[in-house]
Amino acid sequence: MTKKNTTVDINGKPYNRTFLMIILLTGAFCTILNQTLLATALPDIMKDFDITAATGQWLTSGFLLMNGVMIPVTALLINKINSKALYIGALTVFLLGTIAAAVAPNFSMLLTGRIIQAAGAGIMMPLMQTISLLIVPREKRGIIMGLGGLVVAFAPAIGPTLSGWIVDSYNWRVLFYMMIPIVILVIVLAFAAMKKVVPLTDPRIDYLSIVLSTIGFGGILYGFSSVGNYGWSDGRVVWPLIAGCVFIVLFIWRQLVVEEPMLEMKVFKSPIFTLSVVISSIVMMAMIGAELVLPLYIQNLRGESALHSGLMLLPGAIIMGLMSPITGLIFDRIGSRKLAITGIFLLTVGTLPFMFLTQHTSYTSIIVLYAVRFLGISMVMMPVTTAGMNALPDSLMSHGTAVSNTIRTVAGSIGTAVLISILTNVTKNNAPSTSLKHSDPAQFMHQSIDAALKGMNTAFMVAILFCLLTLVLTFFIKGKEKHAATAQDAD
Repeated sequence: MTKKNTTVDINGKPYNRTFLMIILLTGAFCTILNQTLLATALPDIMKDFDITAATGQWLTSGFLLMNGVMIPVTALLINKINSKALYIGALTVFLLGTIAAAVAPNFSMLLTGRIIQAAGAGIMMPLMQTISLLIVPREKRGIIMGLGGLVVAFAPAIGPTLSGWIVDSYNWRVLFYMMIPIVILVIVLAFAAMKKVVPLTDPRIDYLSIVLSTIGFGGILYGFSSVGNYGWSDGRVVWPLIAGCVFIVLFIWRQLVVEEPMLEMKVFKSPIFTLSVVISSIVMMAMIGAELVLPLYIQNLRGESALHSGLMLLPGAIIMGLMSPITGLIFDRIGSRKLAITGIFLLTVGTLPFMFLTQHTSYTSIIVLYAVRFLGISMVMMPVTTAGMNALPDSLMSHGTAVSNTIRTVAGSIGTAVLISILTNVTKNNAPSTSLKHSDPAQFMHQSIDAALKGMNTAFMVAILFCLLTLVLTFFIKGKEKHAATAQDAD
């Protein structure tokens, strides 16, 4: 080492680790921000292109679908293409998609731009985690993963708020135009900052694995994403889910028998890694509850604007973002067990009152409880993920990050589907008859609101069950010393 913040790449050339991390996190922030950036812009886009809400929703669903499909492929790319070229290439693909979306003359071109964006964005998250884990010692990985958690938490959370402000003041195309100069600047700086820091194994490309992975994870994500629109019994949900499950089974079988697997299943030989994936996935499902249901409550039942809704939920995202590096630092000192138990307890306590939402629940209590939930999540998500990754040897790091991110993405889709279907079914079962609408409109409105509240309360009840299940699992996490021993044994 030549300086405090300078180390060497795989070719022995010195580079500035701090500069590399800043560029890495900035690029990841830009791509992750786009997951939710169109949330409040959808009505304007529908008006401009004369499309329905179901069609317009594909701008978000299509992005998440391609994002999810690309994540498992990234493990192969990380081991085949040097990290500098892969990072710049992923950002360039993202830039091309952003430009296409910004100038799109019709909805088809806009959707194509979003899918191209997602192809680049899907590579960024596992690449960021893999590089972050490899360029720092195990005992300092908590703080680095915490900084990554800041990006993961904050970027999608400010998307709807930023989108609402821009759409109210300007035009939805500005959402894409404003990203172009930022991404170009990051790409230019990446030529200096990014280095070849991931050792390449140059695996053989197994095209059958890519096909099985794409159809499998694509089918699962499409099926669960469609539940909200069509319901569980619709063929557009059932058949993609069946096909997805079949192809994922075939994909796993292929990885176990092929000489050079695209995604290494050996990562599941580590009990700590497996437990960390299960815990973080269930937390993701629980987290979806508030992110999904609360905006519906604030906007549909309380009559607030999308921007107001976003601003109310923003403090929680800010707290999670600020706490992620701090919890990472604490993880480096005491390990993940105490953090995870405390975090899940806070998540449960913060979720419990939402089971009793009424039409007159104070906005202050909603803001505070939402913030408590996200404080808890910040103490669980990245510390537990880091503990799982520390249990793997460096040679499996890219596979571990890809597996972890893929399963969390699928879990998020499952959580969304389950909670939306529960909310919809309970609301429908308690809805007043249409005849009441004509005979007593005031009573019809009152009963409709009560039905919607019952649906939302029940959805949060299920989110509580997710929390309690995770709380039990956190007690199986071993202490810090055991984590270090496991990691050394794996190496």
